[in-house]
This record gives sequence, C-alpha cells and structure tokens, in this order.
Amino acid sequence: MEPIWLKHYPEGVPADITDQAEAYASLVDMFEESCRKYGNNTAYISMGVSLSYAQTHQKAQAFAAWLQSQGVGQGDRVALMMPNLLQYPVCLFGTLMAGAVVVNTNPLYTPHELHHQLTDSGATTVVVAENFAHTLQEAMPGTDVQRVVVTSLGEMLGFPKALITDLVVRYVKKLVPAWTIANTVRLRDALAAGARANLQRPTLTAKDLAALQYTGGTTGVAKGAMLSHGNLVANVCQAHSWVKPFCQGERECIVTALPLYHIFALTANCLTFMKLGASNLLIVNPRDIPGFIKELGTVKFTALTGVNTLFNALLNNPQFARLDFSHLNLTLGGGMAVQEAIAQRWLKLTGKPIAQAYGLTETSPAVTINPLDKVDFNGSIGLPVSSTLVAVRTDNRDMAIGESGEICVKGPQVTSGYWNRPEETAKVFDADGWLLTGDIGYMDDKGYVFLLDRKKDMILVSGFNVYPNEVEAAAIEHPGILEAAAVGVPNGASGEVVKLYVIRKDPSLTEADVIAHCRKLLTGYKVPKFVEFREDLPRSNVGKILRKELRNEASKK
Repeated sequence: MEPIWLKHYPEGVPADITDQAEAYASLVDMFEESCRKYGNNTAYISMGVSLSYAQTHQKAQAFAAWLQSQGVGQGDRVALMMPNLLQYPVCLFGTLMAGAVVVNTNPLYTPHELHHQLTDSGATTVVVAENFAHTLQEAMPGTDVQRVVVTSLGEMLGFPKALITDLVVRYVKKLVPAWTIANTVRLRDALAAGARANLQRPTLTAKDLAALQYTGGTTGVAKGAMLSHGNLVANVCQAHSWVKPFCQGERECIVTALPLYHIFALTANCLTFMKLGASNLLIVNPRDIPGFIKELGTVKFTALTGVNTLFNALLNNPQFARLDFSHLNLTLGGGMAVQEAIAQRWLKLTGKPIAQAYGLTETSPAVTINPLDKVDFNGSIGLPVSSTLVAVRTDNRDMAIGESGEICVKGPQVTSGYWNRPEETAKVFDADGWLLTGDIGYMDDKGYVFLLDRKKDMILVSGFNVYPNEVEAAAIEHPGILEAAAVGVPNGASGEVVKLYVIRKDPSLTEADVIAHCRKLLTGYKVPKFVEFREDLPRSNVGKILRKELRNEASKK
C-alpha cells in the first residue's frame, strides 16, 4: 500500500529521491558540483569575512593533498575539533576529498571524553582550534594520533595578530592556554604545502564511510554511528527536495548557530544549503546572544535552524525584535521538542512559523519534517521524508493508527551500525530490518508522527543528549560513592538538567564534592545540577535501579 503520508506532502516534494541520490557517487561529487555551479557565490561567512565556493574548494583540495602527503590514506580517520569557523568546511571537505573519514568532535569535551572518542575511532590526525589544544594534549596518550593540525580563531580571517586576542575574548570568552604538542603543524602551513602538492583522487562509492558521528545510543556508551557517503547524500537529497520548493536557491543565507560537529547542523545547514548554492553565516559562540544578534544584523538572513532554548533566548532579548525579518522564509526546529508557546511567540514576532523536525544521529539525521507551507503549529514532528518508511511498532508488529509504540525507521539515510560494535548494532535493528529509535509515539491518519516520550532514560539538556549511564559511570569513580542514579528534571532555561541520586560510602561527602568530581570528567551540560543523598534507591525484582520512579518523584517536588 502507498504510505498514507504521501497524499499530504507539500506540492513539489517527490515521494522518492533514489534517482537524485544515485547521481552522486559521494559527498565529494555533490560538493564539487556546487563549487562548479556557484563558484563566485559566497559559501561561508564568519565575523564579516567570507569564502566563496571556489575558494572553499581550492583550500579543501590543498588540505586533502597535504593529508595524502602525510600518509593519510583512504578510510583513515581525521578528527575535527573546532567551533563554527571558516576552517571547519575547508577541513571537512578536504578530509572527504582525500578519501578519509571525518570524526566530528566536540571541542568542549573533557580529556576523559575526548580520549575515549579518539581511542574508539582510531583517529590518526586531529585538527584542533588552539583554544582547545590543552584538552587534546591531556587526552592524547594511548591514542593512535600521529599528527595534529592547529588553527587559530583568526587564521582565515586575515586580521592583524593584535586583534586576535580581542576576537577570542568576544567570540569564545576563553584565552588561549599554554600547551605543547609534538608533531604539530599550523593549518595555514599545511594548506600552503598542500597547494604545491598533487591530489590523487580516490575512487569513492556510496558504500564508503564518510563520517563517524558519535552518540550515546541506547546504552550510554559513546559509539560511532557509521554514516556512509550514500547515507549522507541521500539525506541531503531528502532535505533538499523538502526545502527547495520554498527556497530561493543560491539567494538563500542560512544562519548556522548550532555547532557543525553536530549532525543536525552538519546536514541541514552545511550540506543541504551547499547543494542549494546558498550562503552559511557561521556563528562562533551562539551563547553570546547580544553578539549573535549583532551578527544577524550584518546579513539578509533567509533561514535559521535551532533548538527550542535558542529560539527562547533570542525572543527574550529586546534587540532581536529590532532585526529585519522580511527576508526570513524558513525556521527549522529540531534537537528537542519545540514548545508551542515559543512557536507562537516566534510566529508573532517574525511573521514566519517554526517547522518542527525529527531525526537521529543514526539516520543522518532527518526522518520527519513538517510541511514548510503550514503556519499552524500542530505539535507533531512532521511527515516522513522522501524514500523513508516510518512505522510505530511493539514486539515486531505494527500498531494501528493512533496507537502508541516505538517509532521505527527504514530508509537510505539509516546507518549500517556502530563502529566496531556489532553487539550494539544488533540491539538497534529488529528482525525485519527496522531501526529501533527507542522513542515512543504514534501516527495519525494523515501520516503525521507525534512523539510522546523520549528514550526512556535519556536526559535532554538544551538539545543535547545526556545519557544517565555516562553520568553514573563518572560519578562512581569517586571513592566516596557507592551507587548513583541520574535522571532529568524539568528546567525552564534548558528543558532539563541532570539530577544525581547518590548512596554514599563516605558519610562526609557533600553535594559540592560530587559536582566538582563530575566536572572533571564530564562536559558542562552533563554535570549534575542537583545531588540528593539516599540510604537506598528503588529497584526491580532483579536489583536494577528504577530510574522511572526517581524521575516521577523528582517531577512532583
């Protein structure tokens, strides 16, 4: 039977994108097509400085040639550890052009978290913004990293060195710490050397690995979702087909405030709008809302992606209301649920609706998107995108319309599994080949999908997943902690924050002690905001701690 949602697709959106996707052997083909078609167009803008598509291609090719000259071969992993700088797309596409695999890395990771990702991925090269090189220095021992490429905030901006410190303070709020790493090279020197070298173009196919995108999955253990060139090309074609009827193509300017190392911004902003020939305004530090708004005032922005907390922060700054929204035609919300009150305020102020979408790291990420020609906020996460099947299932059987169950996905954008973790891969696919999202929801009679609950234990802080197992594992490394359980509790500013329940070994252990310990091992948004000490914790008949009971209890306080 024809999927029920196809009858409700916006005009101009195809049911299938197979032919479109098969026109590209790899993301490199797609990138080079855009560079040929839109060579003189502005591709990326950062702090008033821009790169054209032709310039981006030239620098990416130089980086690819340099990687090859250093012995980086097809399939080798290259970690990119930087915020939204002009250097990111250059190194992203350069890595892919060399035939290597991108390992997107959060620059705010602790050494503990970074060491795991580098070790698990087997990355041999790291490109790092120098403000975060001290973290890399601590994390490197015991990894396979052979070379480090260091770049500065202003390296591609052409600013005098005297201005760089001011830029760091303004946009990153963190001065460069002291660090010393062997086998380092400045990115500008690598690009200069690469420009003199010849690139040996590898033969890439849709099956070749393009990226390892790390996620906590369903267990809390950080795992690399294997995203092939075919996965990402398909998802770009799916997203492009959805937005193209409502966009002006190369006249678009999308605001990229979410980090490009996150799969949402990588695909929705960097890749999809590249295919359109549009410009990307890169925001280095979106937490600096006044600075962010000032940047918005420098361009005629037409599209913006974000999470609920970002929209809320913008709406609560009076300067945002003074911007010109006459060119804005697309606002896409994802990463966490968009609250209806925020959506209504956004529509009232900008005159344009927020279209809510849903996706997973494992699906490159788009699974469903709301039609972009609708103004009413319906609370759904949208219709399945082209060439995608979504089913609501329980115990390997499909649920009826309106009945809740686990949201399951099939499509060309779905990962083949987790890097070197066949047992974890087996857990997320059922016998019929459906990817099990772990999210509970239902589908209505038009094919709109509604999310009822997130993965049963996941905590969502400002759009970022926090997995209780990871927090608990870090907590119990403290010698004064016997057991710990982490849950999410509601918080108006960030959606949720982490609360940790602790059974003490050391009676003198304090809340401040626990938080300070966790801060050494976890990125800021994962650190518990509240700690409660208990003599015991609720358990199942086999002794498993029942987080659900703790969440219910915490929500009543």
